[in-house]
Amino acid sequence: MSAPSQPPTEKLNLCLSALCAQPTGTGHPSDLRSGAEAVAAQLRGIGMHVRILPTAGAPVVLGHIAGRVDRTLLLYHHYDTASPGPWREWSHEPLLLAERSGMFYARGVVSGKGPLAAHIQAIRSILQTEGTLPCGVTIIAEGHGMSGSPHLADALSAYADIIRADACLASQGERDIHGRPLCYSGTKGHLQVRLHARNGTYPLPASLAPSVRNPLWRLTWALTCIKGDDEDIKIEGFYDSVEGPTRAENDLLRQIEIDEAARLRAWQRKDFLFGMSGHALVRAEGTLPTCNLSAITCDPAGDAARIPASAEATLDFQLVPNQQPDATLAQLQAHLAERGFADIAVERLPGGYPPANTAHDAPFIGLVAAAGTAVYGVPLSTVPAGPIALPLQLFVGCLGLSAATVGLTRPDSAIHGPDERISIDDLSHHAQLLSEILTAFAG
Repeated sequence: MSAPSQPPTEKLNLCLSALCAQPTGTGHPSDLRSGAEAVAAQLRGIGMHVRILPTAGAPVVLGHIAGRVDRTLLLYHHYDTASPGPWREWSHEPLLLAERSGMFYARGVVSGKGPLAAHIQAIRSILQTEGTLPCGVTIIAEGHGMSGSPHLADALSAYADIIRADACLASQGERDIHGRPLCYSGTKGHLQVRLHARNGTYPLPASLAPSVRNPLWRLTWALTCIKGDDEDIKIEGFYDSVEGPTRAENDLLRQIEIDEAARLRAWQRKDFLFGMSGHALVRAEGTLPTCNLSAITCDPAGDAARIPASAEATLDFQLVPNQQPDATLAQLQAHLAERGFADIAVERLPGGYPPANTAHDAPFIGLVAAAGTAVYGVPLSTVPAGPIALPLQLFVGCLGLSAATVGLTRPDSAIHGPDERISIDDLSHHAQLLSEILTAFAG
C-alpha cells in the first residue's frame, strides 16, 4: 500500500527546509557552490531538465520544463542570502526552518529561498493535478543576486542559445496597506563602489595630527562633497538624465497605499525623511535615484588614539531610467577630482546593471496584475517602479522580454535582521499566484 500523499504546505515546508539548511551567505564560494547543487536537486525533483552553469563566481542554475503550448515564462531567482549575523540574536538556529504561529522563520525565507520554494511547489502541484504545465517554465537562479549579479550577464550570453523565454517574472518588493502584493513594471539599476584614502603603510601616533594628513578625515570630507545633509546628491550631472514620472505613472503612484505605521513600528523609526507620507513617500522611493553609504572602515581598526594608515567607504547607488552605471561611475570620479580629492581612489565593485523598465500598460504586466484576482479577490496594484534593484534589464534589454516583479515583503520581514520571517499563507498565495499566471500566459 502506497504512502498517503503529503499536503501542499508540507511539501512546501520540506522544499524550503532543504534550501534553508544550506548556508549561502554572500561571499562564501564553497557554500554557494553547494547551494547551487541544492537548488538543482529541487528542480530535478519536479522533472526539470537542469544545467549548472559555471561562472567566475557562484554557479547559475538553469532549469526548464516544457508545457502544453509553445510559450515559456522565465522565473528569475537568487539563492544567495544575507549573512545570518550573530546567531545569539535569533530565536533559533537561522539555517533551520522553524514554524511558529503560522509563520516560517529562517534566513532566506523571504528573500531568495522562500519565493523559489513557492514557485517549485506551484509547478509540482500543477504537474500532480494536470500531468503537464499550461506553458513552459524556465528558472534561472543565481548566487550573487544580493551582490550586484556580477556574473549573470556572462552566463546568459554564453548559454543564450539554450535559454527559452517569452516573458520574465521576479519575486521582490512590497505589499500595499491591505497586505496584497504590488506588481512592479520597473526596477532600479545598481552600482556599488569603494572609496580608498591612504597615507602610508602603517598607523602613526595621534600626536602627529598637526603635520600628517589623516586618511580618515580625507575620506570624510570627500563623502560630504558627494551628498549633503539635505539628502541631495551633489555629483555634477548625476540628475541630468533623470525624468520624472509621466502623468499616467503618477496616477498609478497616487493609488498606492503602503502601511506606513507598520513600517515605522517594525523598523523602530519615528518618521520618514522630511516627514514624507502618502503619495510623496511612494513617489520618492520609486522614482528617485539614491546614493547610500553602507560602510566606513579604517586600517587598523580599534579604539587606540592614532592616525590610521588607510580608510575606505562603500557607496551603493540605485539608478532610475536613463541613468547608467558606467556613466555614474565616471561622473563620481570627475566630481571628486574637480573638488580636490584626486587622491581618493574609486574602485568599482563587481556587478551592477542598468534599471529595467517595461511599460506599465504592457499586456504581460496587465496579465500578472489580473491574475491576482483569483488569489486576493482584486487585481494587483501596478507600480511603474519601486525601491527595489534587480538585474532584469539583462532579460528586458538583451532578450527583449517584458518583465514584472511581484512583491512579497512585509514591514517586519527582517530580510537583513535576525528572525527573518514570512507568513505561511503569504508563501502559499505566492505559489497560487504563479499557477494563475501560468494558466493565463498559456492562453
